[in-house]
Amino acid sequence: MRTLYSFKIKVALLFSALFSSLSLLAACENAGMIKESKRQEATSLQTSNVEIDGALGKLSAVVYRPELQDGEKTPLVILMHGFTSNKQERLITAIASGLQEKGTAYIRFDFNGHGDSEGDFQKMTVANEIEDAKKVYEYARSLDFVSDIALLGHSQGGVVASMVAGELGIENISGLVLMAPAAVLKDDALNGEMFGIRFDPVNIPEYVSVFNRRVGREYIKVAQSLPIYETAARYAGPVCIIHGTSDEIVPYSYGVRYKDGYKSAELHLIENENHAFTRKLDEAQNIAVDFLESLNKK
Repeated sequence: MRTLYSFKIKVALLFSALFSSLSLLAACENAGMIKESKRQEATSLQTSNVEIDGALGKLSAVVYRPELQDGEKTPLVILMHGFTSNKQERLITAIASGLQEKGTAYIRFDFNGHGDSEGDFQKMTVANEIEDAKKVYEYARSLDFVSDIALLGHSQGGVVASMVAGELGIENISGLVLMAPAAVLKDDALNGEMFGIRFDPVNIPEYVSVFNRRVGREYIKVAQSLPIYETAARYAGPVCIIHGTSDEIVPYSYGVRYKDGYKSAELHLIENENHAFTRKLDEAQNIAVDFLESLNKK
């Protein structure tokens, strides 16, 4: 009888301990969920969707503002995507995430005719994308929490960023990151080829179909006469160029030529990396974010 009673006591104690452990685990998980929820809520409050007047209509943009004290200012980076892409491009969002972790503000946006922005893709040109980028710069400059502004562009966005930096100068642009900058677009336009599609570069057709998109005649005409390197070289500030050695769209020789034209540039060639930086994304992200963060220490 006494043995049975002792056994019941041990069972009761065992269940009590188990219940306490489960309760503690649930409390910890709940605390973690609350913490994560608060983090996501804070991020949501710090990130806003805005519309900015562009060259051919409203531009859809996302603005990230870190937590700041009253009157405190922070550097901001404008992120520019490539041809037929958008602000949700994996590379762009990865860079944005890295900047966010460092507490650096950014704007990522869709060029005209891309993503959620207004405009007809067939009317898009590098020239009006440059105007888009300048409009975004003006918007960023109007934000009361922004101190310095840097630019980052991928592919065609890199060409745009390089030319905007050249036009605005070091007094307005604190630094520049070019990721697989597609200066090849001028040579392609002159040679009558675009992503494997041939056309007459003298008698340019009304449009060329690429990736189920219509690239307009004006795009090609503008590309043929773009002073890409000449304009880019006018920028005298710090430049970081990142290019994959296995880029199948823009040979890395274009990145090398960009570096040769700058007064203060570093070139990072990533072995066996492609145009979209999908193989070694973390490496490309770290190089870009670390360079942009280094600007804040100068």
